Amino acid sequence: MQTDLFTTAAPRRLLLQWAGLSLAGAWDWAGAEEKAEGMVPLWRFPRMVHDHYLQRVRRFEKQTLERKAGLKTKADAEAYVQDVRERIQKCFGPFPATRSPLNARVTKTVERDAYRIENVIFESRPGFFVTANLYLPKGEAKRRPGVVGTCGHSSEGKGGEAYQSFAQGLARLGYVVLIYDPLGQGERGMYFTPEGRLTYPGTTNQHNMAGNQQVLVGDFLGSWRAWDGMRALDYLLTRPEVDPAQVGVTGNSGGGTMTTWLCGVEARWSMAAPSCFVTTWRRNFENELPQDSEQCPPRSLALGLDMDDYLAAMAPKPVIILAKEKDFFDVRGSRESYERLQRLYRLLGAEDRVGYFAGPTEHGYSIENREAMYGFFNAVTGISEAKTEPALTIEAQETLWCTDKGAVNRLEGAREVFSFTAEKARRLGKERGPVGGEDLARAVRETLRLPKPVETPPDYRIARPGGPSRKYPTAKHIHYYVDTEPGMQAVCTWLTGDEAWNSRPASGPGAPVRAVLYVAHRSADQELREEPLVREIFAQESGKADFIAVDVRGVGESLPGTTSSGPLSYYGADFFYASFANMLDRPYLGGKTTDLLRVIDWLVATGRQEIHLVAKGWGALPGAFAALLSPQVKQVTLLRALTSYEEVATTEHYQWPLSSFVPGVLTRFDLPDVYRALEAKGLRQIEPCGGADKI
Repeated sequence: MQTDLFTTAAPRRLLLQWAGLSLAGAWDWAGAEEKAEGMVPLWRFPRMVHDHYLQRVRRFEKQTLERKAGLKTKADAEAYVQDVRERIQKCFGPFPATRSPLNARVTKTVERDAYRIENVIFESRPGFFVTANLYLPKGEAKRRPGVVGTCGHSSEGKGGEAYQSFAQGLARLGYVVLIYDPLGQGERGMYFTPEGRLTYPGTTNQHNMAGNQQVLVGDFLGSWRAWDGMRALDYLLTRPEVDPAQVGVTGNSGGGTMTTWLCGVEARWSMAAPSCFVTTWRRNFENELPQDSEQCPPRSLALGLDMDDYLAAMAPKPVIILAKEKDFFDVRGSRESYERLQRLYRLLGAEDRVGYFAGPTEHGYSIENREAMYGFFNAVTGISEAKTEPALTIEAQETLWCTDKGAVNRLEGAREVFSFTAEKARRLGKERGPVGGEDLARAVRETLRLPKPVETPPDYRIARPGGPSRKYPTAKHIHYYVDTEPGMQAVCTWLTGDEAWNSRPASGPGAPVRAVLYVAHRSADQELREEPLVREIFAQESGKADFIAVDVRGVGESLPGTTSSGPLSYYGADFFYASFANMLDRPYLGGKTTDLLRVIDWLVATGRQEIHLVAKGWGALPGAFAALLSPQVKQVTLLRALTSYEEVATTEHYQWPLSSFVPGVLTRFDLPDVYRALEAKGLRQIEPCGGADKI
């Protein structure tokens, strides 16, 4: 007697371990009936999505290394540096056309033995307040080297011990240092309850909430954060104590990110020292390391930019890569980036201006890395011969506050990232107006980066038929694994009551020409058993159409068993692959839509010429796009589909994931345009969802 796989507790546990998922996390997927019967979804392809995108990332790295290997002369290297700067602007730009007034003010001064701290507030954009501490050395009145300090992921921001330490250490060595709070950290928390508590504790969640939403309007949180750093430099250069010819930037972790990006977008630095960030994109991807929204520059991979290129943009100025032997940012990639830079600097005749240091411990701007930074900056500026860190005194957080309560959002006129995103989304909607016809189809194809249609039908695999134990609407089902792109398959579950049907879909005389294609929200397996709409439409179409349910990439049976977070957490696998897909300039949602279009091609090749496309939740988005573009889709039913992208962009606490977003979509069209076009195909909308609605 045939039974379904993984229906007992022991195999289930083995499957979850194999897929890289915790039992607790996966158990959330199981309904009450599953839990009672020991049944969990079937993860047959937990590595497929990862392996598919890994091949793309490896191909990118191979191409970039071949290009760098082709640099042979100083002129080649100089041309490469100029080209890198231009490509970086395509990732980050455009920045604001004008620099608005900083409106800087000192709110408090703290006197210490060898330096003074001024607590400063300035506006990087109108109403966009930045809180910072300016460390001013005492002693001889003269112009001194200046440093902008960028903070890593610390809830205390500039008040974090590591960040106070390097700012104070530099000041004691004679540098003027301006260290500022990043968005969502220190005094710049972004999401609060009416009682004043953070809605999203921690830092990465705040960053992703703001950054994911910005994707819809074509913005990048990394650009916003880099602009804060550029305006911090503007303020530092207003100070008469600073030598404008000697200004550096340093930071650790998320601050190492910002240091790296600032090297790429700001030409005024004379030296830089990013710590605990620089590795390679391939190493991060292979190690299944998700990163914040601002750490994933859109199109960076597609434009041939690896991390070392952002540092190459400031060549031949001095730069040192600071790494850690036990960091989660792979030190092997740090060394590889250094070697690539070293070769470039050698061609430029400046090999002595690029450095590398790897501390022996784990992630963090610990003393050995700080001292390596001091030594490097001292060699560049000549201000000090010190090789060790001076004695430090860590301040209480309140001492370094620039605001009365440690929260900049309480200042009159203060704005958060969300308000700018919402404002831009509304403006784009008015400027864009309704979009339809071929203009809409072209906009969908272009924003989703869909490949050209393939004339030949896709190949597919056939699994052994399954019996009634899954409790689908029919007593029998067959799985087909349809090739949609190289290394990528859509998992199709074809329901049948034909006991003789064990292989290819029935075709020819007598076979149905109509098919229902159900696009799952999270799991076709689960929804075939539990979703009432499935049984409703199955009953309506029974005898008239075949019924096929599909998991597109990253859904259900191809849910990636990767990353250390739950696969659908805000920082999990779903976010991870969506981020890298955007860096590859191939939106994850475009990949899901491609999967559906190829499944439709497959169904047409079997003789099914009329498709009733039914989709739920997250699946309703690729479902709507595929229905718009496929002439074989004659009828459309959407359950709990998103009402509009503009509503997400104008909802502060939205619920939809990055994998459901298309970069820059609101510059071209919105979902209501798609839904109007689908009315010609008898669109039926059931319980549509707004931006704040949970699915």
